[in-house]
Amino acid sequence: MTSRRALLALRAAAALLVAVCLLVTCATGVDQRPMALAFGVLVAVGELPLLDPRLLPVETPADGPGPRERAPLGAAGALAYALVGEHAGHPTHHGVAQVVVVVATAALLGGVPYLARGEGPVADHLVRRVLAVGFAAVCFQPLYNRGVFDAWSGPAYALLLLALLVLTVLCDAVVAAALAASRTGWPFAPMLRDELRAVPGIGSAVCATGAVMALAVAVVGLWALPVFSVPLLLTQLSLRRYAAVRATYRQTIASLARATEIAGYTPAGHARRVAALSQAVGRDLRLPEPDLTVLEYAALMHDIGQLSLVDPVPAGATAGLPSAEQRRIALLGGAVVRQTGASAQVAAVVERQADPYPEQPPAARIVRVVNAYDEKVRGSGPGGALGALEELRLGTGGEYAPEVVEALARVLSKGRLTLPAGG
Repeated sequence: MTSRRALLALRAAAALLVAVCLLVTCATGVDQRPMALAFGVLVAVGELPLLDPRLLPVETPADGPGPRERAPLGAAGALAYALVGEHAGHPTHHGVAQVVVVVATAALLGGVPYLARGEGPVADHLVRRVLAVGFAAVCFQPLYNRGVFDAWSGPAYALLLLALLVLTVLCDAVVAAALAASRTGWPFAPMLRDELRAVPGIGSAVCATGAVMALAVAVVGLWALPVFSVPLLLTQLSLRRYAAVRATYRQTIASLARATEIAGYTPAGHARRVAALSQAVGRDLRLPEPDLTVLEYAALMHDIGQLSLVDPVPAGATAGLPSAEQRRIALLGGAVVRQTGASAQVAAVVERQADPYPEQPPAARIVRVVNAYDEKVRGSGPGGALGALEELRLGTGGEYAPEVVEALARVLSKGRLTLPAGG
């Protein structure tokens, strides 16, 4: 309920800001319309998907946040407009309200293709864009128009813009983490940590480009926008290609994981259920995003070693096998994973899922507990979940990590996770 209220509060704040700014702009009129149109077009183009839609992965909570800033050119253009104080040597007076209205309208137009395809949390993206640009404009425009920054010039003025942009990006990271936590029910702290880790990457490029655009427009006018957009435009294309490659790689891993189901070694949907539940447990335990990716891939392929068995394990249930046999299957699985080209970290998790839990890395502990839970609860009826959890708790003395079992219990009690059907 608290996360739902936070989501509604952020959306209401953004909607209220846009509504108030729209009323003010309608009452006062649009100042310097060519510049407003130029920046609006830049933001709208920056928000558009620039590749074949079939190459763009659908962004879902199960896949994680994906690229931290899906439209860096749109972000840089919006922030530059908020921090423009002069146009070709002449002062500007467009103010906070006009900045918010122009950016919100342009971002909404740029988001139409996403809305048409039903891809990603477009409303949350608009909330982030509006609140971030509103924060930057409020910090800069009133003070600039009052002459507070008149004494700042040269490098000092450039550093001022960069400082404001860094504060804005940090503010945007907090809003993005709050929106993601509210939408998914995952803990806020690890979401914020992942957002802040991305700031030195694409966030630094957005800050630098936004500052350079604002400074260049002040000197040479609107011709600076297309010139300084090219580097970030190329970065945006690279980000989308990376997202497409990442989605293709994940689909390949998922296809390999289904090999045990097709061969009849494991029940249908087992790998996907273990992967989805493992990620939820990993988030509850506040694993960082890179570790969550390793955890997902390892969970998908945790049973791949069964393909090396001459006689399949009944129902693919390895949790009831002797420890030596479990370790042998795990080592065979790790060897197969290494041949697929997956990272050594994924292979290590698969290899060590049957080790004593004090010696296991966190991801291997999670896979072991969740795999055992899915095997125990399978076909046991409505009350099977409680019985399976009780069995796992009884095994925390030697087989299963107690903190992972309790995290699994918390995830199941929240009831927010939708597991894939099958099996």
